[in-house]
Amino acid sequence: MELSGAQVIVECILEQGVDCVFGIPGGMVLPLFDAVYQRKDRLRHVLTAHEQAAAHAADGYARASGGVGVCVATSGPGATNLVTGIATSYMDSSPVVFITGNIDSAYIGSDSFQEVDITGVTIPITKHSVLVHRVGALADTMRMAFAVARQGRPGPVLVDVPKDVQMALTEFEPSCPAPQEPGRLSRTQMETALRLIDGAKAPLLLCGGGVIRANACEAFAALAEKLDAPVVSTLMGLGGFPASDKRFLGMAGMHGLPAANSAVRACDLLIGVGTRFSERLLSAGGGELPAVLHLDADRAEIGKNTPAAGYVVGDAKQVLEALCKELPRRKRGAWRAFLNSLPPPAAPAYPERLCSQLRRLAGENAIVVTDVGQHQMWAAQTMAAEHPRTFVTSGGTGTMGFGLGAAMGAQMARPDRAVLLITGDGSFRMSSHELDTMARERLPIVIVILNNHAHGMVRQWQTLFYEKRYAGSSLPGGPDWAALARAYGLPGAEAQSLEDVARAVGEALEARMPLVLNCEIDPDALVRPMTDPGGTGYVL
Repeated sequence: MELSGAQVIVECILEQGVDCVFGIPGGMVLPLFDAVYQRKDRLRHVLTAHEQAAAHAADGYARASGGVGVCVATSGPGATNLVTGIATSYMDSSPVVFITGNIDSAYIGSDSFQEVDITGVTIPITKHSVLVHRVGALADTMRMAFAVARQGRPGPVLVDVPKDVQMALTEFEPSCPAPQEPGRLSRTQMETALRLIDGAKAPLLLCGGGVIRANACEAFAALAEKLDAPVVSTLMGLGGFPASDKRFLGMAGMHGLPAANSAVRACDLLIGVGTRFSERLLSAGGGELPAVLHLDADRAEIGKNTPAAGYVVGDAKQVLEALCKELPRRKRGAWRAFLNSLPPPAAPAYPERLCSQLRRLAGENAIVVTDVGQHQMWAAQTMAAEHPRTFVTSGGTGTMGFGLGAAMGAQMARPDRAVLLITGDGSFRMSSHELDTMARERLPIVIVILNNHAHGMVRQWQTLFYEKRYAGSSLPGGPDWAALARAYGLPGAEAQSLEDVARAVGEALEARMPLVLNCEIDPDALVRPMTDPGGTGYVL
């Protein structure tokens, strides 16, 4: 059948099982928005207030659903407004297809109105970035974009389509996505891994975000049981292993729990699965890392940040299942006795108690989304995630303003789940305009603002390393957040105590209603523990 290029794009999106796209129209993408409108019976468009929020929403949709998110923007500033969101999904290995409009092909390179070389801009922060020159190549390019976004280590792909290509006609043949074929594992790599594990007396499993991305959580848990090994997690791996399991010691790293960091330094083999071993993880507790066995889909990550005594490159689920088949069952009483003897964490402060209470109120199946800062670390430490895709946060880029867009995307992907956004007043200033989107789409997201009238994590570093010179980190006064919510037609409230929080959040969750709740907290409250970013040991 004969379709326009814009219609081809829409049909390719529908082939992938995507039911929602996020974005803002503009002159160079109007044909595509018209094609989306013509298929509104199957494809929902969510109009955000800013393109960056659309990018985060598509990212949140992908993380919560396990599928691929889609975001659309026009040329020039519309496209460049996506860049922070693209970088966020790239660093956190989130599969999103970004589609941008461009000026007519004949004018490319002439500095026309709203012309930007967005494919050139995004080459370093995408898995693939392509400008489509011919309408006949559009269907294959779109299908390739979704395949590349999903396969191997997932990530963003950008497809830039000139307006004339969107309007041109071509023959289109419907197709179904081809199943992803499992790769071949290197027998040499597997034998090295088996030898290292067999020789370890005190192994420790590290759950990275790649475990969740590869749907490998059951295989990871099976390996932990077979090895009788304790488990720690990266920030991105939270939810990849049940927090209630007796083997789970919590998040490791700069703000990791003491027991988790002690285990990282005391083990004789650290088995990292789906993690890039970032510097924030490597600062866990100070001292040298043990021998590392690195299991990852991306060969480029092996040895990049820490030497690996052994490694296996491949899909996490496939690798873990293969290891389980060949390894004998073990019991490690002495190792577990040592870990059980570690001192418990310090008594939680008010922000930590608040976050713990929110998880109890929301339940283990709720999706918790965070922005970036102190509130993010308090949530990561205390809001135990039982299931994959129930803790959504920005890790690699640490993007303030990520939260509300991602929460909207998560709610669109999982309308059956409660979505709870934990944010700070600093982060929320960067995205509060998206309350308009949330109200218009009638999304029952519960937003809790931990308000310390500061960029809290910046202030914490200034407290510890800059002799309390609070340059640019104080946010005195500020909006009346509850009143701002009401201005957008959303319920807004203030909480002065944990009892107030329980009442307001409990009622909103029970009624499946949105809420913006402002919670005043002490600006001098610190995230504890904290290790020196140089990896020399604990500061707090």
